[in-house]
Amino acid sequence: MLLARQLMRYAGRPDVIVLALPRGGVPVGFQVAAALSAPLDVVLARKIGMPGYPEYAIGAISHDESVFQDEAIEAYGISPRVIEPIVARERKELERRELLYRAGRPPLQLGGKVVILVDDGLATGSTMRVALQSLRKQKPARIVAAVPVAAAETRQELAGVADEVVCISTPMPFYGVGQWYVDFEQTEDGEVIRLLQEAERNHPLAAWMAVPAPYGD
Repeated sequence: MLLARQLMRYAGRPDVIVLALPRGGVPVGFQVAAALSAPLDVVLARKIGMPGYPEYAIGAISHDESVFQDEAIEAYGISPRVIEPIVARERKELERRELLYRAGRPPLQLGGKVVILVDDGLATGSTMRVALQSLRKQKPARIVAAVPVAAAETRQELAGVADEVVCISTPMPFYGVGQWYVDFEQTEDGEVIRLLQEAERNHPLAAWMAVPAPYGD
């Protein structure tokens, strides 16, 4: 996998963990984690879609952070009263996924670790950004944002949020992430759970949590 090849300097390190953004980022993260011999977990965030055009992100939320595309909201004259029920619905979906994917297991402690956050691609980058901001609060030693494809402007913007951005391709013009995949079928919950369970068998998270973090990165 081309993305994993760009990350091989992190292979075999006991302080590295791969996190994926469900759902589409999990198959990509699974491949990266396997190549690096690193554990895989998820970080939960949800896109806030434009009313009437849900595929176009005007923001994103995590359990403790939110970001919004203020210019787009203002340009389209979107009222906060219209956005609020969308945010409420997506918070419920975050809670549902938390229960389903974690199955009672608490989130990992990331302090002092090298975190590689993977998604299937970046258009506006809202979901990746809110996840990065949330992860930063845990004081990891380094955060790497890793995607196969991204809009060039979004990749540049995220360079100010992550410590490193790894991206295989920034095609121009960029019409959407799905355009650059041969198969872009929606990843279902069952596939996410299956991949997380397989990753756990290959590299148990409990064992990873017992490894002390080295100094520096």
